[in-house]
Order: sequence, then structure tokens, then C-alpha cells
Amino acid sequence: MTRELRDLARLALAVIRSVNGLLALFTPKVLLRKLEVDPDQNGAAIYALRMFGVRTVFLGAELFMKEGAERERALQTGVIIHASDTVSAAIVWARGYLPRRAAAVATLISCVNTLLALAAQDRTWDVLHGARDQAEAWAA
Repeated sequence: MTRELRDLARLALAVIRSVNGLLALFTPKVLLRKLEVDPDQNGAAIYALRMFGVRTVFLGAELFMKEGAERERALQTGVIIHASDTVSAAIVWARGYLPRRAAAVATLISCVNTLLALAAQDRTWDVLHGARDQAEAWAA
């Protein structure tokens, strides 16, 4: 994948993370209604969404602010985070904890985020082996 496409995937993921995180943090009731959950009957869900929002805003900011190896580590961690979110959303869907449509959308969003985190990674030899090669060069 070209550098430009990786950057596009990274920026798309950063925007998705930032928007979803800010919405969850500042308008959790709106998001709950989109998930067909009554926020007045599920106060704990407001708290959980705000925690999700804070986490997600920081994850989005990482992709805008970090560069090089730090960015690659953030993307690698992002794969694990988003894959976990995907599995969690799929379990919620399978067990019927959310309405089918809402659970399907949550699962799809998390799956897209996982794929974007994978696509944004730089898998060139320099990135994958650069640190080891540099350490060997210094040791010689």
C-alpha cells in the first residue's frame, strides 16, 4: 500500500475516533438514543459512554500528533483495541443486548476501525526492522 493511502487510512481513523469520542463524551444521551437505548432508564450507560469518549478522543489525537515509531505503535495498539471492540459489539449483537440494527452498526464501525488501523500501518522493512538494525549498527 502506498504511503498516501496509509496516510488516508490513518486520517480517516483519526477523524472517526475523534468525532465518535467527542460525541460520546459530550452528547452521550444522543448516542444512546441512536443505539435505541433510553438514557433515562440506563444512567450507567451514560457513564460508560463518557469513559469510552475520553479513551477514543485520546486515541484519535495520537494519530494526529505522533509520528514515526510512536505512530506505528499507536496503530498496532489500535488494531487490538478495535478488534476487541468488534468482538464486544458482536457479542452484544448475538446476545440481543441491543436492538439488532444498533448492534450491527456498532459492530460494523468497530470492524471498519480495525481495518483502517491495519491499513494505516507501515510494513516496510525499515519500520519493521529499523530499530534492530540500528542497534546492531551501533554495537558494531
